[in-house]
Amino acid sequence: MAKQNSDQFKIQDGVLILADEEIEHAVIPDGVTKIGQGAFQNCRWLKSVTIPDSVTKIGAWAFKNTAIRNITIPNGVTEIGQRTFDSCSFDNEVKIPYGVTKIGERAFCGCEWLKSVTIPKSVTEIDEGAFQYCRSLKSITIPNGVTEI
Repeated sequence: MAKQNSDQFKIQDGVLILADEEIEHAVIPDGVTKIGQGAFQNCRWLKSVTIPDSVTKIGAWAFKNTAIRNITIPNGVTEIGQRTFDSCSFDNEVKIPYGVTKIGERAFCGCEWLKSVTIPKSVTEIDEGAFQYCRSLKSITIPNGVTEI
């Protein structure tokens, strides 16, 4: 059975670098400024995560291959890294907060149940394949300020 203890993290210098693979509901402690590369990758039981406002960057592969169904990305986040949410189980919609300027390569690739994405005007760069293989995606609006896709 998957663990429900949300304090199973390794944090170094404000960066969450590793989570227990069996974590199901994660509440990231306030003061964490970055979710590091692959921190939750392959945490197959992870269904929900609470990210504090102190987080400004979500690294590459941070939540790849998890069972996350929905997420609230804090307003302070400025970049969503490469393959951050690759193959997650989003069941409806993702709202990217104002302040994010870049959506990394294949950031949401393979999110087969994702139906809608809201991208704010602050985004200027959407890297290759950001929404590739999102088979259920019905609605996405790309703001005029995006200069690179």
